[in-house]
Amino acid sequence: MDIAGAYRIPVAREAVWAALNDPDVLARCLPGCKELAQVSPEEMKAKVALKIGPVSATFAGTVRLEDMRPPEGYSLVGQGNGGMAGFAKGRAAVTLADEGGETLLTYTAKAEVGGKIATLGGRLMQATARKLADEFFGKFAAELGATTEPAAPSVAEP
Repeated sequence: MDIAGAYRIPVAREAVWAALNDPDVLARCLPGCKELAQVSPEEMKAKVALKIGPVSATFAGTVRLEDMRPPEGYSLVGQGNGGMAGFAKGRAAVTLADEGGETLLTYTAKAEVGGKIATLGGRLMQATARKLADEFFGKFAAELGATTEPAAPSVAEP
């Protein structure tokens, strides 16, 4: 499934870039984050507890930063294993643009799930993906001082 969204953040692009690379900020914004640790400049390990419909699981995995273009954006490649619940993996491209002293953050993401969570159905997975993306980027924007609600991210089945 594909997810996309945009957020206007009322700070300079360099500050947004710094926050996007700060594991403490990311951990506060990531829904269900139990642990987020930087293991190298390009890689983080994470433990995230999520409930998707009737399935609850703790996913352990990694996030790798690729195609770094400070302060314009990067790509994130992640994977996580939730044991009996299944797995999730995905890729996201995050782009930052200056707009009159503010920053326009846009993202596009592609996610894939397998195992028990994949049997929950496309609509539930789309709704959950949309909710998690909106929660993360909404908290991230608020962390940097945004006070207005963005337009909801869009989700499309490939």
